[in-house]
Amino acid sequence: MVPFMEPLSDEELISQWRSQSDSSEAEQWLTELFQRHHGRVALWCLRITGDRESGADLAQEVFMKVFESLHLFRGDAKFSTWLYTITRNHCYNKIKARAASPEQSGESLIADFADQSADPHEQLERANSAKLFGELVQNSLTEIETQVITLHYVEELPLDTVTRLLKLENPSGAKSYIVSARRKLTRAMERWKAREPRVRP
Repeated sequence: MVPFMEPLSDEELISQWRSQSDSSEAEQWLTELFQRHHGRVALWCLRITGDRESGADLAQEVFMKVFESLHLFRGDAKFSTWLYTITRNHCYNKIKARAASPEQSGESLIADFADQSADPHEQLERANSAKLFGELVQNSLTEIETQVITLHYVEELPLDTVTRLLKLENPSGAKSYIVSARRKLTRAMERWKAREPRVRP
């Protein structure tokens, strides 16, 4: 009868992988790590992105990054902590990249940031609204304001999550950037509305 053996810890799996990195058996330790943590990473990605398909894709990308940089793991923290840090940063960087191109989500942003009167919204939509709104965002908002409004309105992340992701330390967190961005965009839309009739052919 084979005696019962406690399963290896994550750190012990990594140690085994390192000791056998030049052999064909090394992959089994990476497979064990993947199977052990894939579900959790996929759930983390889903919570951060709010989209199941995107979360699944990001989870695969996370493990590719983890295995490529596993030699950098020094054991100063638990592997799960190190893994979560990579997951969070990777998801955030993907979201940040989308936030840097608000014209891709202009319609959604317009719906939330247009003035309460119908005219600015309608005029923006008539003038290639997504592209124009992206230009208004780029020209009117700071980088952090752009990230905040995109994370909250397009990615639909709660404000407290946005505050944590961006490591905002001001008392009101992401909310203050929302207020500032709305004010700036309302003024920008009003300026565009005032100019728009004069530039029509």
